[in-house]
Amino acid sequence: MTRDTADLTDALDKTPFPQAAVTEDLEDLALGDDYALNPEYVDMVIDAADSGDTERLRELVGALEPADVADLMGFLSSAYREEVIPLLDPEALGEIISEMDENLREEILEATPSVALARALEELDTDDAADVIDDLDETKRYQVLAAMGEVDRAAIETTLSYEDETAGRLMQREFLAAPEFWTAGHTIDHVREAGDALPELFFDVYVVDPTYKPVGAIPISLLLRSRRETRLADLMEAVTEIQVEMGQEEVAYIFDKYHLISAPVVDPGGRLVGQITVDDIVEVIREEAEADILALAGVSDAGRDATVIDIVRARLPWLMLNLVTATIAVSGVAVFQEEIAQLVALAILMPIVSSLGGNAGTQSLAVAVRALASKELTTANARRIVLREVSVGLVNGLCLALVMGAATYL
Repeated sequence: MTRDTADLTDALDKTPFPQAAVTEDLEDLALGDDYALNPEYVDMVIDAADSGDTERLRELVGALEPADVADLMGFLSSAYREEVIPLLDPEALGEIISEMDENLREEILEATPSVALARALEELDTDDAADVIDDLDETKRYQVLAAMGEVDRAAIETTLSYEDETAGRLMQREFLAAPEFWTAGHTIDHVREAGDALPELFFDVYVVDPTYKPVGAIPISLLLRSRRETRLADLMEAVTEIQVEMGQEEVAYIFDKYHLISAPVVDPGGRLVGQITVDDIVEVIREEAEADILALAGVSDAGRDATVIDIVRARLPWLMLNLVTATIAVSGVAVFQEEIAQLVALAILMPIVSSLGGNAGTQSLAVAVRALASKELTTANARRIVLREVSVGLVNGLCLALVMGAATYL
């Protein structure tokens, strides 16, 4: 028995474990439970860069998704970023850049050769590529566009011709459209044959008339379940169109109201020119929510990688405005300085009044901003909501005055 056990132990010692059993699961190491990069993983990247272990550095960076690589670049200094950039997957470079913070993106764009940047952006949807190119200076923008293929260049230039924060900037120029007389089988065959000409992600087939105006939409799930001989005209559902000049907040509101996953974008003549998908709207909602939160605090977005000067420029104007309003408030208090001198207790209560007034104002402001964002506050009900907030302020003020009066008396 002892001999058999010894032989088994000796055999196990000489038998190598499968590679998967001894290799680190880098993906699990990289992200925490909140899907944020682990500080330990960032340290591993820095250690690999310091030791000059290029293969280890390539392995660590290659294990991350593009969005996580973008986060990683934000944690690294410029010197480390210069070592990481040449190791990035060329096919993923465009997506990595599009996910970066605006200030960091500018640095990476300057360091990336124009031809390499053009090849990377050709892998993106036109809306994402246009967003990146819009951040380039005029000279490099010309160089990058010149290095692109004619079709991609024309699509991006068309997107850039629309005003910022409109449906035209959000939309993808790639979409799937088919005439009414096509059958489900014909459409499916077309999708298979089109290959890279189709968008990477799409949810609907837009049915168009002879003038290329959308007359309906067919979810891909419905198309795949239908018999091959069924005509698209018999499958299509009503479609909600987005005007190309529509503001992005209005587009987000329509997606939320009608629970859309994608929607066709039409030009002033009603012709189909693109599509907007829900992933673009999620980004809009996040940006608008951030803007509203920053507005409540009286600051603007300077970015994680902004310099001290940039942050000061963003915040100082709001503080100066606050200084002016505070001075006006102090001038009002000065009118009652004789009464305050006679009754010192009033001076003690002044900070309390100021604090409560600020908190009450912040509450009303938060409610108003939310109502504006969700379109609950309109010209039709503005008077009623304002009167309601004034009434709430009066009642709260009366209650607090009674409490403080009783406390002061005691």
